[in-house]
Amino acid sequence: MKLFSAVPVGNARSLNLVAFSAPKRMVLVFVACAGSALAQTYVASRAPSELKKLSLEELLTIEVTSVSRRPEKLAETASAIQVITQEDIHRSGVTSLPEALRLAPNLQVAQVNSHDWAISARGFNNTLANKLLVMIDGRAVYTPLYAGVFWEVQNVLLEDVDRIEVVSGPGGTLWGANAVNGVINIITRSAKDTQGLLVTGGGGSLLQDFGAVRYGGAVGSNFFYRVYGQRFDRNNSILANGNDASDRWDMTQGGFRTDWYPSDANALTFQGDFYAGTLQGGLADTQVDGQNALGRWAHVFSEESELQVQMYFDRTWRDIPNQLAEDLKTYDFDFQHRFACGEGQRIVYGAGYRLMQDRVKNSPLISFLPPDRNLQLFSGFLQDEITLVPERVKFTIGTKLEHNDFSGWEVQPSARLAWTPATNQILWAAISRAVRSPSRIDTDFFFPSPPVPPGVTNFSGSRGFDSENVLAYELGYRVEPFSRLSLSAAPYYNFYEDLRSIDQTSPTSFLFENHFKGEVWGIELSANYRVTDWWRLRGGYNYVHKHLWPTASNALSTVREGNDPQNQFSLQSIMDLPGHLQFDMTARYVDTLPSPNVPSYLTFDVRVAWQFKNLELSIVGQNLLDNRHAEFRGNPPEEIERSVYGKVSWSF
Repeated sequence: MKLFSAVPVGNARSLNLVAFSAPKRMVLVFVACAGSALAQTYVASRAPSELKKLSLEELLTIEVTSVSRRPEKLAETASAIQVITQEDIHRSGVTSLPEALRLAPNLQVAQVNSHDWAISARGFNNTLANKLLVMIDGRAVYTPLYAGVFWEVQNVLLEDVDRIEVVSGPGGTLWGANAVNGVINIITRSAKDTQGLLVTGGGGSLLQDFGAVRYGGAVGSNFFYRVYGQRFDRNNSILANGNDASDRWDMTQGGFRTDWYPSDANALTFQGDFYAGTLQGGLADTQVDGQNALGRWAHVFSEESELQVQMYFDRTWRDIPNQLAEDLKTYDFDFQHRFACGEGQRIVYGAGYRLMQDRVKNSPLISFLPPDRNLQLFSGFLQDEITLVPERVKFTIGTKLEHNDFSGWEVQPSARLAWTPATNQILWAAISRAVRSPSRIDTDFFFPSPPVPPGVTNFSGSRGFDSENVLAYELGYRVEPFSRLSLSAAPYYNFYEDLRSIDQTSPTSFLFENHFKGEVWGIELSANYRVTDWWRLRGGYNYVHKHLWPTASNALSTVREGNDPQNQFSLQSIMDLPGHLQFDMTARYVDTLPSPNVPSYLTFDVRVAWQFKNLELSIVGQNLLDNRHAEFRGNPPEEIERSVYGKVSWSF
C-alpha cells in the first residue's frame, strides 16, 4: 500500500491527503447503586442464535451492543445503526470485509485498487481515513501511524461473522478517541454455533482462487472450539489507460476460538488469528504479517447486571520497500460493569489501558522521528440511562475521560433523549462531543528524511498538533408502519474544529497544523421490506454536504481532507426460488467525487446459487454494469473491472 504521494498545490507541492490522508449527580448515583448490583441473583445468559431467513420482526429484535455497551433490541436503539447479518453477507456474494461494509447504507466505501479501500462515515473519506473506530470482537484494529485501519489485513472468515454493527455518528463517550464519525463492530459467532466441518473453495477472474477449511468440536457439554485456515489470490486491477496495474494481492490466514461455559453465570472466550501476505505494487512488493490473541470473561449477575473483563495482544508488521517498515505491538486491557439502579436507571461504567510499542524503520524518503515510541492510553467512562416516563421516555447522559501521549486529557460527553410514542416507533435526539487524537503522522513525520538540502520542498509533522474535535447534533426516527416494513431516518449536523491543515512556513517548507474548521450535514435513510416469505429487500440513501475553511492565512486553502460523494444509494434483493435456487442482487449508485474528480457510477452484483442439504454451488458476478469504473482516485489512478467467480461450499 502506498502511504504517501505528492501532488501540486498552487506553485508548491503538498502531501496528497486523498492518499494520506458526568456530572456530580451521576457519580453519587453510581456510588449508591454499585454495591447492590453486585449482590443480585444471576440468571442464565442467552447464547446468540444463527441468523438465517429471519422475519422482519425477528430482524428488529436482534440484540446489538455497540450503541450502549449492553444488549438492546435493534428496534429500540436510539441511534443511527445498521446491522449486516450473516444472511446479508452470505447472500450478497461478497468476499472480503470491505465489500461486506458496502451493505451498510450509512457508510462510504470505495475500492481504490486490488487491495486498498477508502471507508468512512459522514464524510472525510480517503485511503487513510481516521475518524472511524473499527473493532473485531472487541479488538480495535488501529494503527497509531495515521489513526486508521489497514483494511487489506482485516481478513476474517466471513462464514464466522455473526453480524456487523455499523453506528454512524460519534461514539466517543463509550468507545473513546477516533469514534468521531462512527463505530464499526464486527462480531463473530461463538464456537458453539460453528460445530462440524466446513469446506469452501472456488475461483474466477479477479478473485483468482480461494479456499477455506473450518472445523468445530466440543469437549463435554460446556466447552466448544473451532479452528480454521484460509487463503486467496487476487488478480490485478487495471489502470485508467487500460494497462495492467500490477497490484496482485494474496493472503494466508488461520486461527482458532474456544468458548467455555463453566456455569450459567460465566462465559470465557479465548481466540486468536495469524496471517501473512503480499501486496504487489510500486518498485517492490509490500510484505505484511500479524498475530493476535484475545481473552474475555463475562459474569452475569442478573438480566440487568453483567461484569466483563477483556485483554488482547495484537502484533502487526509491514514492510513497504523504499518507504518504511513498521512493527507494532499492542497490549490492551478493558473492563466494564453494567447494572440497574432501582426501577428507573441503568448504569454502565468501565476503564481501560492500552500500550502500543511502535517501531519504525525509516528511509531517505520518509521518516518518523523518533523512530521508536511507546504510546500509552488511559481511559474511563460512565453512562447513566434514566427512565423519565416508563416505557416511553429515556434520557441518557455520560462521558469518557481519556489520556493519550500526544494531546493529554480528552473529555468526550454526550446526552441523548429517546421517545417511544408507540411500540412500533422511536424518535431520538442527541448532542455529543468526540475527538480524533493525534497520530504519529501528525507529529513525528518528515518528508524527505532530514537533513533536508536547501531549496528542497519538505513536509513535517508538528509536536504541537492538537486533537481534532467535533460537536455533533443528531435526530432520528425509526418506524415499523406494518409487519413487513421498517423505515429509519437520521438527519445530522457536525461542526469540526482543529482539523488538520498544511501550513506553508517558507517557500519550500510545509507543516501539519490544526488550522481548519468545517461543517458536515446530511441525512441517512434506510428501509427493510419483506415483500413475501421468499423475497426480502433492504437498502438506503445517504446525503452528505461538507464545507471546510482555513483559520490561518498560511494554511493552504486548496487542501481538503477526504473525497466524498454527495449522494449515494444502495439496494439488496434476496430471493428464495423453487428447486433449492437462490437469486440475489445488490445494486449501488455513487455520486461524483469532487476532488480529485471521479465520475459517478451505477453498478450491481448478482449471485445465483443452488443449495441442497449440505452442498451449495454458486456463481457471482460483480460490477456487471460496465467493463470497468473508478471508485476512488489513487496514484496512479486505477479502475475496478467487471468480474465473476464460482464457489463450492460443503458442510456437515
